[in-house]
Amino acid sequence: MIPKLHYVSNAKTPQEHLENIQKACSAGIELVQLDMRHIKKAALATLAADVLEITSHFQTRLIINSHYQLAKTIKADGVFLDKTDAAPTLVRKQLFPWQTIGAGAHTLQDCEQLIANEVDYIVLGPFKTSDTSLNKALGLNGYTAIAEALQTETPLIGSGSITTNDVKNIISTGISGLALSQELTADFNLIKTYHQLLNASSTQEMRHSF
Repeated sequence: MIPKLHYVSNAKTPQEHLENIQKACSAGIELVQLDMRHIKKAALATLAADVLEITSHFQTRLIINSHYQLAKTIKADGVFLDKTDAAPTLVRKQLFPWQTIGAGAHTLQDCEQLIANEVDYIVLGPFKTSDTSLNKALGLNGYTAIAEALQTETPLIGSGSITTNDVKNIISTGISGLALSQELTADFNLIKTYHQLLNASSTQEMRHSF
């Protein structure tokens, strides 16, 4: 079961990560994705353990970006893999059976490959382009085309400069959840609003058998 709303924390310092994640958990987020690309290697293990302490207190799921061995060591709930990370089939062999694997995708072919590799969910984007986007925006048409072509039970999560005004139309495409970063960091009170828009309470999650 994958929550519909994911908070992606990609802060520049460990302290900023901890402060943001504390606020997100306090505001009711059910899944935190920890992106430590800006953090020095020597600080990764300590930061991940400190974040786990926060998420465990709130019974929030913790997903670690890329560092699957660290995710196994601290017993995080799972990992998220970018296209440049290790293959899901390799990572699966390294994790505990109960840990989940999510992965990023941009094209139908990306999604088909990930489904073949039995990932638990796919983050598909970007919905809109931003200053940091390298890929072309998929938009509502792209989401609709991919979701209809796949006809998969694997949850598809939208990402990429999404606002509250976009949610209703995005969900109508077949996308079933959202992974948000700056949108929530700017105002953690929006977590409640997104939950309402997604109809995503702790008892109404996307169901996916692992």
